[in-house]
Amino acid sequence: MCKREPNGVVEGAVASADTRHSTPSARFGQNARVSFREKIIPWEKLPEWRAAMRAKAKRLVVTNGCFDLLHVGHVTYLETARQQGDALLLGLNGDDAVRQLKGPDRPVNGQDDRAGVVSALESVDGVCIFAEATATRFLAAAQPDVYVKGGDYTLETLNQEERRTVERAGGRIVIIPFVPGKSTTALLKKISRL
Repeated sequence: MCKREPNGVVEGAVASADTRHSTPSARFGQNARVSFREKIIPWEKLPEWRAAMRAKAKRLVVTNGCFDLLHVGHVTYLETARQQGDALLLGLNGDDAVRQLKGPDRPVNGQDDRAGVVSALESVDGVCIFAEATATRFLAAAQPDVYVKGGDYTLETLNQEERRTVERAGGRIVIIPFVPGKSTTALLKKISRL
């Protein structure tokens, strides 16, 4: 009789000699050797990356934000965003921009760590760090087919320069609701009460 250990190993199971389909990613035809680091796109390489997406006829979804302490609200949002197209590019606010947007005590995690964490998500195809507090220059370079923002925005409250940049390039804007009660600010408040 087989017994599953807490670490997920099944005691008493016989390993197959055929390892072609031994991992979940291999079973689903995905490359099991993908490194999250390969999904981090340096700013100067973004136009080339975008051109490659366009050459593959992939509909590019773009979103952006701080993504400081990753939580289920972020993961749900990114998964929903990814479902709007064929590939998801996440524009990550750099550390100085996060301080401008969130205050002097943020970010908790530096931009390289934040990029590493979000790039490891299956729903994210690329991550590009940009320096500004607004995403206008990033959006001009990314040229999204679909630009996704969270439920705290409407078309009217969205940065209008960002909106014009997306719409002039032929992109559409989609607003995705937040997961109630899930935010980095709420998480930090909870931690401070411990």
